[in-house]
Amino acid sequence: MALNCPDRLEGEPCGVCDSCDAIWSGRTSLDVVEIDAASNRGVDDARDLRERAMYAPSDEDRHKVYIVDEAHMLTRDAWNALLKILEEPPPRVVFVFATTEPNKIKQSAAPVMSRVQRFDFRRVTVPDLMQRLSAVLEREGVVAEDGALLPIARRADGGVRDALSLLDQVLSFSANVVRVEDVRRMLGLVEEEKYLDLFELAAEGGQARVFPFVQSLLDDGYDLAEFARGLGEALRLLLAMRLDPEAAPEELPDDSRRAFAEAAGRFRPDQLLRMLTATAEFEASGRFRRSSQPRIQLEVLLLRLTGLEGALGIDELLDLLEDPDAPPPDRAPRRPPPTRSPAPTRTPEPTRSPEPTRSPEPTSETPKETPPPATGNSAVLRDAWLGAIEASSGPGLGGAAIGLRGSAIRGVKGQLVELRAPPGLVPDLSAFLDDRERSSSFRTELATRTGLDPQKIDFAIDDSGPSRRLTAESARDQKLEQMMETDPRLRAAVQALDLKLKE
Repeated sequence: MALNCPDRLEGEPCGVCDSCDAIWSGRTSLDVVEIDAASNRGVDDARDLRERAMYAPSDEDRHKVYIVDEAHMLTRDAWNALLKILEEPPPRVVFVFATTEPNKIKQSAAPVMSRVQRFDFRRVTVPDLMQRLSAVLEREGVVAEDGALLPIARRADGGVRDALSLLDQVLSFSANVVRVEDVRRMLGLVEEEKYLDLFELAAEGGQARVFPFVQSLLDDGYDLAEFARGLGEALRLLLAMRLDPEAAPEELPDDSRRAFAEAAGRFRPDQLLRMLTATAEFEASGRFRRSSQPRIQLEVLLLRLTGLEGALGIDELLDLLEDPDAPPPDRAPRRPPPTRSPAPTRTPEPTRSPEPTRSPEPTSETPKETPPPATGNSAVLRDAWLGAIEASSGPGLGGAAIGLRGSAIRGVKGQLVELRAPPGLVPDLSAFLDDRERSSSFRTELATRTGLDPQKIDFAIDDSGPSRRLTAESARDQKLEQMMETDPRLRAAVQALDLKLKE
């Protein structure tokens, strides 16, 4: 309209001339041609467009405008056929390529992107959509209940046309009044009360009530896929309000705001984050859409969510191990197990096993006055070995660093350190340890941690075992070992509770 309007003001079309009226109303205009690339996507269609573009506009003061809609549907050969005319377009000819997926054009025809100007249009916000819908209803003389337009604006996902189409469907169903109940029923939406009921189950750890809850969804006629889709949004809102009570959208009704704020207060942020992560992973996996039994898939997800509330974070677990009498921070009073569990273990300990557990302590603690020889403590030897590697790591280690990290210390006999290493690592490792000048820093660090003499320390390497292969289990063990190196409390927890790294 702006290119062909004879009366435009400061670049804007007047909107009332014959040219503007024809284009705006969709009537035939010789100088504006719209092409649907979804049905005209081949190389022959592109060549036809190229030939038609050679014709001049109907008037020397006008422009020939070709609008190619759904441009990402054009094939690679079609783009190649248009590339030359895009580089050197005829005088007063303009091409407009409209697409909702510009990345596809970039993948199939990257040179095109450097020959066009790109304008990205943002989605219309939910408040703006609600304002537009309200204006339409006001002109039509239709009344809308509070909160009835919010789900329509959200479902439109930033599209004004989609919002108006949904509103038209609701009006055909509910006559002259747009009711919240009618909107939910028309769009198949799940009531907020259902999500609040689920959050109550999760807060109370009511896994046994998950199955009746899902059955109630089916009895009420709700679509399980729609419930799963809205669950992520509900958890996201819950977490946002838990972190910032003022984070709720302005368009959210006051009753819903208060209900979600109350539900958010029953969880810690880390609990909500774990629940949201589990829901996002469930949706991203696509198992629900592919499964022939979606009910079971949803029940498994809800069982996980209601069980996550009772899970302890690693920091909280370590704090409990350090001080068993202290309750977990920010824990709801309904879960007394962390404060109740130490009581049974505390009462029998003074009567049954204080002396047996304390009797060996003097023998294990007596060497702490001097550097520990650690000849029989495998855990201390392992810590000494890894600590020496980290302390002496640098350019001097070279290829021997791999051999040192891939080896395990078996024991110490006098000044002899016995090692076990895969056969493939033995040559470089032996060459490094035999070179006393090159390995002097490592010897000193190891001797400091084991109480040995750095001048007399020697090594014996056992390579009789099979070569170790990297497996998922060994990778998890290595990751756990690295985590324990950074936090001694975690090592104590792993040894006390026999913990394993799950993922």
